[in-house]
Amino acid sequence: MNSLVRLLLFILFSISTPLLGQQVPVSPGAIDDGPYFFKSNDTIAAIWIKNNNLYSRIILPDNFAGIRSMFGFSFNYNYLVKTFRQSPGFSQKFTDVDNICVISDIHGNFESYITLLKGASVIDGNLRWKFGKGHLVILGDIFDRGEKVTEILWHVFDLEKQALGAGGRVHLILGNHELMVLSGDLRYIHEKYLITQMLTGISYSGLFSGNSILGMWLRSKPAAVTINDILFIHGGISVDMIENGLTVKDINEAIYNDLIGKEPVDSSHIIKLDLLIGDNGPLWYRGFFSETGIDNQNLDKILAFYGVNHIIVGHTPGNVIRSVNNDKIFGVDAGITNGLPGELLLIKKGEFFRVDSSGIRTKL
Repeated sequence: MNSLVRLLLFILFSISTPLLGQQVPVSPGAIDDGPYFFKSNDTIAAIWIKNNNLYSRIILPDNFAGIRSMFGFSFNYNYLVKTFRQSPGFSQKFTDVDNICVISDIHGNFESYITLLKGASVIDGNLRWKFGKGHLVILGDIFDRGEKVTEILWHVFDLEKQALGAGGRVHLILGNHELMVLSGDLRYIHEKYLITQMLTGISYSGLFSGNSILGMWLRSKPAAVTINDILFIHGGISVDMIENGLTVKDINEAIYNDLIGKEPVDSSHIIKLDLLIGDNGPLWYRGFFSETGIDNQNLDKILAFYGVNHIIVGHTPGNVIRSVNNDKIFGVDAGITNGLPGELLLIKKGEFFRVDSSGIRTKL
């Protein structure tokens, strides 16, 4: 049993609820955060913070309804437990999808995220799925900077189930900030989560460990997905990646193995992993929207290698959604992290539209 689980179970079994009744000064006010669920053997425990008080509960099938009601979840206990048996899919290829909506780099800004999804009719007034058989793609970077990361993660977690029930799908694609937090790089977390660390006694990355529901769920997510004739990836694809023969399956499998702590099997795998998590890898690459961009000859090689006609990325912020190289590349980071309302990209039967925070569509 690792130290995180030991600490958690000590808290859960040694101190009554609510825990740690002392108040921790926070500016401008007290925080709410959570819930965070952890599993040890057959025991699932939850912790959450309300008004700077830490609460805990052992979760059972017959008491989950209270948690579900408290946090507005639509999923049940069995769906929560099922997350620990979820196997990642590495190939990630989907076809015959008429409607696709894409958003990226939300960075803890729950209000902008919700406003944009409502404006594009992806969710209704109750924040539930209304996109039918459409696919929602979230191109990474939910983590860091903003103060409502947890709220967004749980909304996406819940929305996945709702979408599947309607014949649609939600694709959460890993960005560099997911990799950073899961790997213990906490330089960019909001100060609220420093308070969460203080109150729980658990590092922020520990709240997303492999023993946690959200941590396991996030580790199962891909870094690259193809839908129809489009490749979706957070940062981009460098020429180095195709020269190393890195397919979508290779990308997803290598990053997953890194996140679960599985060592590369030989030197060639080490070289490829170094590329994947480096500046020219899919999570960090900015070459598509650099000053010089990418020339059409190299871009066409990349498109041909992955068998697509377009690549859609986030990561490099702009004021609006924009395209380069004759609409072969779209950048959908529309500046939410810089205080702008943001935009999302709507793809309807092969046509591309920008959708702003008022729900107004502009054909691209």
